[in-house]
Amino acid sequence: MAMWLNQSSTDDFILLGIFSHNLTDLLLFSVVMIVFTVALCGNVLLILLIYTDPRLHTPMYFFLSQLSLMDLMLVCTNVPKMAVNFLSGRKSISFVGCSLQIGLFVCLVGSEGLLLGLMAYDRYVAISHPLHYPVLMNQKVCLQIVGSSWAFGIVDGLVQMAVVMTFPYCSLRKVDHFFCEMLSLLKLACVDTSLFEKVVFVCCVFMLLFPFSIIVASYTRILGTVLRMHSALSQKKALATCSSHLMAVSFFYGAAMFIYLRPRQYRTPSQDKVVSIFYTVLTPMLNPLIYSLRNRDVIGALQKRLDRSRIGSQH
Repeated sequence: MAMWLNQSSTDDFILLGIFSHNLTDLLLFSVVMIVFTVALCGNVLLILLIYTDPRLHTPMYFFLSQLSLMDLMLVCTNVPKMAVNFLSGRKSISFVGCSLQIGLFVCLVGSEGLLLGLMAYDRYVAISHPLHYPVLMNQKVCLQIVGSSWAFGIVDGLVQMAVVMTFPYCSLRKVDHFFCEMLSLLKLACVDTSLFEKVVFVCCVFMLLFPFSIIVASYTRILGTVLRMHSALSQKKALATCSSHLMAVSFFYGAAMFIYLRPRQYRTPSQDKVVSIFYTVLTPMLNPLIYSLRNRDVIGALQKRLDRSRIGSQH
C-alpha cells in the first residue's frame, strides 16, 4: 500500500470514457445521470423502508436490504468519477483511485453474484419447506449467508486489486473505458499478463457459474414443488414471490456473462463499455423498482410511510 501512495501524478491513468461532447452523447449522458439518480434514491429508500418497517423484518427482506446496499455502493463506485471527468473535461484518475475502483468493483460484483444465488436458496426453502422455514432460515443462518457473500467478494477484490496494481504499466496510460476496468487496464501492462488473465477467466467462471448453479438447482426444485400444488392460487402466489428475483438474476448474470465469459478475440471496447453501463448503472436502478413495484409488502410499507408524513405535515 505504501508503494501505491508514493506514486506521483505522472502515474495517473487516462480514462477515455464512453461519451464525447456531441448532441447525441450529451443526451445519453443525461439519461445515464437520471438513471443514476433513480438508482441512488431507489436503493436508499428501499433500505430505509426495510429497516424501519417491522413487517419487513424477514430473511427475504434482510437479503434484499443487503442487495440494495451492494447496488448503492456499486453505482457510486464508478458513475460519479465518470460524471466529474465528463463535465470538467479532465480524464485522469490517480493510481490509488484506479486501485480503489478495481477493488470495490470486483468486491461488489462478486458479493452480489453470490448473494443472488443464496437468495434463490431462501426462496426454495420458503416454498418447498414453509413449515420449517423459520428454523432453517433463522437469524444465525441469515447472517452467515450475508457474511459469506461479503467475505467472498472482499477477499476476491483485494487479491485481484493487489495483483493488477503491482504490474508495471507503460507510459501511454490510456484506459479505453469509463472506469478502471481490470481487463482494459491489463492491456496497458508492459509485461506479459496472459497467465494472470487466464487465472482471472477461471475465477470469473467460478464466481458466475457457482452461484448460477445454486439458482438453477433451487428453481428446479421450486418448479417441482409448484407443479405438485393442488391450488391454482397457491401456484400463482409461489411463482409471484420468485418472479422478482428471477428478473434481477437475469439482468445481472446476463450482462456479467456476456462480458466475462466471452473469449478475448470476441471482445470489443465499445461493446464492453455499453454492457458495463447496463450492469453498473441500469441494474442497480431496476432492482429496487422490480422488488417494490411487484411486491405488496414494500408498497404497503411505502404507503404507510407516506401517510405518516402527510399526517405529520398537517399537524
